[in-house]
Amino acid sequence: MSLFKRFFYRQPPDGLLEISERVFVFDCCFSTNVVEKEAYKDYIGGIVAGLQYHFPDASIMVCNFREWETRSQISDMLAQFDMPVMEYPQQYEGCPLLPLEMVHHFLQSSESWLSVEGQQNVVLLHCERGGWPVLAFMLAGLLLYRTHYTRELNTLEMVYKLVRKELLFPFNPQPSQLRYLQYVSRRHLDYEWPPQETPLLLYCLILRDLPLFGGGEGCRPIVRVYGPDPTRPANSSSNILFQTPGSLIRHYPQAECRLVGIDIYCCVQGDVVLECIHLSEDLVHEEIMFRIMFHTAFVHSNILILSRDDIDVAWDSKEQFPKDFRAEVLFLDVYDLVHNLSNLENYQM
Repeated sequence: MSLFKRFFYRQPPDGLLEISERVFVFDCCFSTNVVEKEAYKDYIGGIVAGLQYHFPDASIMVCNFREWETRSQISDMLAQFDMPVMEYPQQYEGCPLLPLEMVHHFLQSSESWLSVEGQQNVVLLHCERGGWPVLAFMLAGLLLYRTHYTRELNTLEMVYKLVRKELLFPFNPQPSQLRYLQYVSRRHLDYEWPPQETPLLLYCLILRDLPLFGGGEGCRPIVRVYGPDPTRPANSSSNILFQTPGSLIRHYPQAECRLVGIDIYCCVQGDVVLECIHLSEDLVHEEIMFRIMFHTAFVHSNILILSRDDIDVAWDSKEQFPKDFRAEVLFLDVYDLVHNLSNLENYQM
């Protein structure tokens, strides 16, 4: 019997949805309604009272996913009950995902908390408005991490079925989220997890069978790359590492959209977001074609080959991409490149 089926045979505390044993989500995360402050305060108070009744001897850990620039209302309220809140952002450079190190921190902290011997500790998950997609990913990751489930796609789709479409991100983030869930599932195969952040030179993006824009006339693609700057290892915050220069932007008519190569030559390391954009004829308005997020430690043979099922696109635009669409992201190993250049300089001397 699946975990979700078993939930119908027991009643969780009011205001909470039980995802797995002693892992709950605030049911307000599944609603689009705006609750007044006093009503929200009563709602939180009722949940705390219910938890104290159901788990009188348990310690409770709360994880909240919020916009990093805003103040967390739930943190202030739960502080009144001596219940600390661990806070995480809702997205990473437009993707409802978090850097792998942050994902690892959440998974390891939750697992350790739930596994304290002799205690029935509880994990509560909450997200601010707009945070459901990253909460869904983290839930799926926790279910896989605790080996309640083993199939990444089925687990992710199961969690997404819990929520209304109004709460979803404009872009379907599941391809990149699935990629990161596969990273999580591979933790037993690697000696070190998370693995070391391998620096790579992202030197080219090859697009095959591009979708057509402007009434089918063609495409004017530009690329942006975001991630931590490998030249500043002490600073882990993400930056824009590359943007197609204006002098290299060109329009590809329909006949040339079968194969397009875009030079990048950008050093990347760790968690990277690559965004491909169609620039309109006025060279001002932009339309995001697709977006991908990946980690350089999991790039094999210096190439990522992506079909239309492997890229994040708007929910209603997948069919705009031809079935034979491919995006090939090509890399060079930075250490090998430096070694070869050094040998060349020594040879010339």
